[in-house]
Amino acid sequence: MRTLTYYVAASLDGYIAAPDGSYEFLPFEGEVRDAILAEYPETMPVHVREPFGLTAVPHRHFDTVLMGRGTYEPALKAGITSPYAHLKQYVVSRTLRPTDSEVEIVADDPAALVRALKKQDGMGIWLAGGGKLAAALRDEIDVLIIKHNPVVVGSGIPLFDGPFAPTNFLPTARRDFDSGVSIVTYAKR
Repeated sequence: MRTLTYYVAASLDGYIAAPDGSYEFLPFEGEVRDAILAEYPETMPVHVREPFGLTAVPHRHFDTVLMGRGTYEPALKAGITSPYAHLKQYVVSRTLRPTDSEVEIVADDPAALVRALKKQDGMGIWLAGGGKLAAALRDEIDVLIIKHNPVVVGSGIPLFDGPFAPTNFLPTARRDFDSGVSIVTYAKR
């Protein structure tokens, strides 16, 4: 059975983006960038795949990406209607309308979508964000991979933006970098 992995960068105080949705305070450089490009090449959007030499690199973990409207909108604003054309793409939104792109807009229950995707053949499903969608899918998330950045921002878009509902995960792997970034993998208990 396929798994849903919430793979995302976050500040020490648990924010994945600023209040306006920007995330420049979460750097993507040096040894962390190199490790991510080697381990998770399929998580790079189309506009950076060629510059990073990833056009012919096979997927390692995911063949499907699921994102909320807020995660998808920066690509749209840049004129990119299919940011992960190398993956099957789903955007959960009640306000976006279907386009001619390779992105499927899902207005219904995202948990039902994930349960259906998990029954299909394929690689893992990557939950790219955002916080509201992650909260809605909390019970469906099998793995968390969090790139903890050594910065406190105070407010913004939280890792999980939903009701109080304790959900236990167990750390299964950790990689620390000289920059202070750590990538920690958690599995649902």
